[in-house]
Amino acid sequence: MKIFTPALVAGLFVGHLAFAQTVNDDPTGPQPKLPTEPLQIKTVTGKTYDFTVELPTTPQEQATGEMFRTSIPANEGMLFVWTKPQVSQMWMKNCPVPEDMVFIGADGKIVAIAENTVPYSLKNISSGVPVKATLELQGGITAKYNINVGDQVIAKPFSGS
Repeated sequence: MKIFTPALVAGLFVGHLAFAQTVNDDPTGPQPKLPTEPLQIKTVTGKTYDFTVELPTTPQEQATGEMFRTSIPANEGMLFVWTKPQVSQMWMKNCPVPEDMVFIGADGKIVAIAENTVPYSLKNISSGVPVKATLELQGGITAKYNINVGDQVIAKPFSGS
């Protein structure tokens, strides 16, 4: 998965100018596995689902995301945490498998879900409202586990730690 808007990539880039880091917005292969953290989703019905999520933190890691990866295990994903709440704009460029994109507010509540996104699509996938993070999961997993808007995401970025 790749961040869609050039303005968003530029905004991320500006935040890291002190590091003189450039962003290749058209990589040719998948990035190595990134550092991970545990994440849980607790549904309004009380069920809890455990995931291990990769955390892209640099502009390059965020721009590359899940590109070129041919599978996403059911219990894994990638969590994009924004420095401040923003409308998240994503796309599926160079992503060969469908994803469920879960848009998460600052309080950890799911505010929107884009299910089974279309592989390789350049269509803008937007949270529609400002969010603190975007979680990418295996396509179809939110329907399989009955994960919905209003469910709670439990992870470090939402605990204030």
